[in-house]
Amino acid sequence: MKRRTFLQHLGGAGLARTGVPPRRPNIVLMVADDLGFSDLGCYGGEIDTPNLDGLARRGVRFTQFYNAARCCPTRASLLTGLYPHQVGIGHMVETGRSDLPAYRGDLSLRAVTIAEALRAAGYHTLMVGKWHVTPVTQSRHNWPLERGFQHHYGTIYGAGSYYDPASLTRDNEPARPDRPDYYYTDAVAENAARYIEAYAAQGAPFFLYVAFTAPHWPLHAREADIAKYKGRYKQGWDALRRERHRRMIEMGLVDAHWPLTPRDPRVPAWEQAEHKEWQMRRMEVYAAMVDRMDQAVGRILTALRDHRAYDNTLILFLSDNGGCAEDLPVKPRSVPPAYIPQFTRDGRVVRRGNDPSILPGPEDTFGSYGAAWANASNTPFRLYKHWVHEGGIATPLIAHWPGRIARPGTLVDQPGHVIDIMVTCLEVAGAKYPSTRDGQAVLPLEGRSLVPILEGRRRSGHDAIFWEHEGNRAVRQGKWKLVSRYGGPWELYDMEADRTETMNLSTQRLNKTRELVELYEQWARRCGVVPWDKVRSAP
Repeated sequence: MKRRTFLQHLGGAGLARTGVPPRRPNIVLMVADDLGFSDLGCYGGEIDTPNLDGLARRGVRFTQFYNAARCCPTRASLLTGLYPHQVGIGHMVETGRSDLPAYRGDLSLRAVTIAEALRAAGYHTLMVGKWHVTPVTQSRHNWPLERGFQHHYGTIYGAGSYYDPASLTRDNEPARPDRPDYYYTDAVAENAARYIEAYAAQGAPFFLYVAFTAPHWPLHAREADIAKYKGRYKQGWDALRRERHRRMIEMGLVDAHWPLTPRDPRVPAWEQAEHKEWQMRRMEVYAAMVDRMDQAVGRILTALRDHRAYDNTLILFLSDNGGCAEDLPVKPRSVPPAYIPQFTRDGRVVRRGNDPSILPGPEDTFGSYGAAWANASNTPFRLYKHWVHEGGIATPLIAHWPGRIARPGTLVDQPGHVIDIMVTCLEVAGAKYPSTRDGQAVLPLEGRSLVPILEGRRRSGHDAIFWEHEGNRAVRQGKWKLVSRYGGPWELYDMEADRTETMNLSTQRLNKTRELVELYEQWARRCGVVPWDKVRSAP
């Protein structure tokens, strides 16, 4: 069934056809990439983020919201309201397995996206930024315009240069940087503002999905933004973690009784660290990338105000996973992955990897900020992106909705998960979730609406929330969380007494451990989770 026929099947895409009442809110959903829990100013960070901080003051901040630990799985859940395995993204699109339905690496055509459902309900559906839920191939069956979006400007790949991004497209056609000083985060904001200008006054509301790649590696930033943070990190990562932790306690984001987790044992104390100037520069560039993303958010907010859409727009902002400890090797494969350019646009060789002789930031570099700074980004939690301990899955979530947020400036401690975003958007829009797609049944939504929370009420929460990624597993039920690293034993934590996961109670609470293990295994069977050894072995 063609896209237009499918939308008609869901109920039609036109305002008159659906009888849509006026003044339904616009929805702007913004996702950062590899942003740690404590990086934003309003979550305890020292990085200058006045626009997001302003949204937090006028909206609400969630303190126990969760993502799916990695780029592709989170985006799959975000777009569909289902767990990533249910829609074929149990791992990554780059490692798809056609023989394992939960790990095909291609967003299921039997799942419905937010854009498909909202467009059928009369919304304009617009996207800027990173897609990353289908392989980058000649086939465009799963590109944004085939999954309900009217327009898309951005990348299909999950990573790439900020000066010359790979797989850049406008709608379904290849695009190129259009000016010498091109910077991807700025282009995302510029095109988002253009879409707002074009659709804010067209009668029907709009859904705008803004998927930043910032601050995902490579460490690319404008020199003026980097200069703002020059010397800011001279005290090192240990002092930064203590400083952020103190502010988070003062803000009420974390409990003072939860200890700051120990420094990653692979990371030396700052006093013993080598190449301090290079190490400081890495974090300076990372901070500049977050700062520039906040400036992009400001540009989007200005467009909403300029076109009289701000007061009738629900804005949601979150991160796709925790801070990223991935280390980029100095001597990678002789032919780099397609998302890493071999040369800059003016012909210089791109210097790849985390080499202390290469100061990151310019177009001819391609590095990451490493475990030590990622550990600081995830203050006060353990571990990183990939893992399902709190450092990998805890995300800031800011919700802003003028006139509808019951208690602006407050913190929300009710647990939630990215599967909740879809059902929230549907409720806000007055849109229906279909029972079939192209004549085939679709899975029922897994999420719970956040609207009661925004209106100042406690909602009926999840019976339990689940995770699996690369053999790292977890389930949270009420205050209890059961979690394990790949190949390791189950650990049990009381999230009310110890959200930093420092006191393993699995042997003291054997009955609770067994109960949650069985709950996890039931979910894993239902969602098609396969042992990681089998997933990573050759088909």
